[in-house]
Amino acid sequence: MIEIELDGKKVEITEGSMVMHAAEKAGTYIPHFCYHKKLSIAANCRMCLVDVEKMPKPMPACATPVTQGMIVRTKSDKAIKAQKSVMEFLLINHPLDCPICDQGGECQLQDLAVGYGGATSRYEEEKRVVAHKDVGPLISMEEMSRCIQCTRCVRFGQEVAGVMELGMSHRGEHAEIETFVGQSVDSELSGNMIDICPVGALTSKPFRYSARTWELSRRKSVSPHDSAGANLVVQVKNNKVLRVVPLENEAVNECWIADRDRFSYESLNSDHRLTSPMLKQGGKWINVDWQTALEYVANGLKVIKSNQGGGAIGALVSPHSTLEELYLAGALVRGLGSENIDYRLRNAEFDTPVGARYLGTSIASLSHLQSVLVVGSNLRKDHPLFAQRIRQAVRAGCVVNVLASGAVDWAMPVRNTLQAATANWVQALADIATAIGAEKGIAAPAPGNASSTAQAIAKSLLAGERKAVLLGNAAAHHAKASSLLSLANWIGEQTGARVGFLTEAANTVGAQVVGALPGPGGLNAGQILAGGLKAAILLNTEPEFDSVAGARSKQGLTSCEMVVTLSPFKTNLEFSDVLLPVAPFTETSGSFVNAEGRVQSFHAVVKPLGDTRPAWKVLRVLANLLNVPGFAFESSQDVLAHIHADTTGVLPTHIPASRLSNVCAVVPDLTPSNVEPVVAPIYQLDGLVRRAPSLQLTADARGTTQKSVETLA
Repeated sequence: MIEIELDGKKVEITEGSMVMHAAEKAGTYIPHFCYHKKLSIAANCRMCLVDVEKMPKPMPACATPVTQGMIVRTKSDKAIKAQKSVMEFLLINHPLDCPICDQGGECQLQDLAVGYGGATSRYEEEKRVVAHKDVGPLISMEEMSRCIQCTRCVRFGQEVAGVMELGMSHRGEHAEIETFVGQSVDSELSGNMIDICPVGALTSKPFRYSARTWELSRRKSVSPHDSAGANLVVQVKNNKVLRVVPLENEAVNECWIADRDRFSYESLNSDHRLTSPMLKQGGKWINVDWQTALEYVANGLKVIKSNQGGGAIGALVSPHSTLEELYLAGALVRGLGSENIDYRLRNAEFDTPVGARYLGTSIASLSHLQSVLVVGSNLRKDHPLFAQRIRQAVRAGCVVNVLASGAVDWAMPVRNTLQAATANWVQALADIATAIGAEKGIAAPAPGNASSTAQAIAKSLLAGERKAVLLGNAAAHHAKASSLLSLANWIGEQTGARVGFLTEAANTVGAQVVGALPGPGGLNAGQILAGGLKAAILLNTEPEFDSVAGARSKQGLTSCEMVVTLSPFKTNLEFSDVLLPVAPFTETSGSFVNAEGRVQSFHAVVKPLGDTRPAWKVLRVLANLLNVPGFAFESSQDVLAHIHADTTGVLPTHIPASRLSNVCAVVPDLTPSNVEPVVAPIYQLDGLVRRAPSLQLTADARGTTQKSVETLA
């Protein structure tokens, strides 16, 4: 540690740190534009000039290393004069369009100009004009004349997103930020460039000119998409969600969110929303009131139970539903005498785990791995926030190994790629296990061929201390998923690596914890989709798009006497008999459990649209009409407390370790599988992203083969 004097205060700081870091530790604010705590130091805005004793000129705080005994003054006349001079230069070409700028009210340049800018300018020349640029459907670059060349967006692309999509061309007053020869910005994390831009040069295209920042209410929430559980700030005006930005949480998403977390809100206000209960009568859909719809459902289920038993009733539930909704759906089905409930619509194998499958380590630890083997995942698209954490680890020397069916572009260096057809993944993992066994002089759990690539992966996993074997969505949905996990556990045991699933959805872990799985004698998702029921309840799911059966699911569900869909959208029209409008995550309270087992609860940020109701309330009332006991809940928090058998009022922040397990004791089956695992493309993951117009215009969405959003009404 080194001690310096900062504005008369003694500050201890790690050797190699910059003056800016010491100021942050001391709670002293130094004005800046190009400096960002998550990005490399560029020192090109010069706004952070400070007075360092014995230095003839002011020095940039972000790029001046601390030395023992250094004396720094941030508010001396010398420092203030230098900062004001820099501000005068920055404002030479900046347009005077604050009244129409989307950044107005939250603009760093605007704020600092009040303290360091002059009342008049000494420059009388015309301001420069930078041509508008079209870089895609998400980011607006139509006011690049505002750009002050801080290069935050450029560095973000290189260092966090892993793709240098923006760069600075030309020199001097002709310098400007642009893409290469008119290309678009296609990173799955691109929206973060909007947040880190200190001026209004990069703004949100979907939000453009929708509201002023001071008109928006800000409310905390949690992303309902992938398993990171990114923390959000949802911004609302007139009971309508207009913008979503990240809420900083170092343990989960740091200060970033993926584009599907940021822009999927568009679907909340779309014409696809279901706003009142609907019944199918004579092949036509009619709007009815809640009492009529619920009594119709209750009477239909009673008749089916009476005639064919409770085992003829079941539910397919989405892992994007809240913990409370999943629990109540299971309790309702079991209260009717059935064990037919499942969330695993995309799975090809349906084993019975001893505990909830999860990441096996903390999300934050991914940033510090020294070696990692990822099996069956397009990490960059399936889990953008996990990918950027592993990208951080790579920058510090982490060795990335991949088992995949083809070449992968994760926007990071991949040291070893073992390519194998998905049918042969178990054998390929056995090859790696064989190479590890050969290195350690022990027998592998299954016969394999220690190829040169398998040996390289084995050596990287045997080296270092912080390592992991991570199974992706394709591995979880694989027909031999338990064999893959069994081999991964052996590899982890022999190398000291943590083993876990990246997990697909916001509540994949939660669905397992609350038992949204078939009990003894119950039908799994595959059997239900094949037509195993007479009455089906579909919670927040569209089997045609969310299941391995795809379009074939229509046939299985059409054979049911009653299909009840609980969804925020008009969907499943071909085979449903009842549509019940339930609230998306912004209109209900609830909880999600992310990949590491962290329980994150949230409140509704807007009132339900039309006659929409929270799904947990709908399930509670339906259970009461069916005389199912144990549904006397007054709030979602009551349900959560009941799930955890907690009467103290203190709810857990993490699922207990006793309820999480990746243990799998099956003997690996090396027989090739002819079932191709189904993995949802990045912007087809759930109903919200499928109906977000801007996301569907992106390059990633245009590359998908699934139906467009227009066909989902």
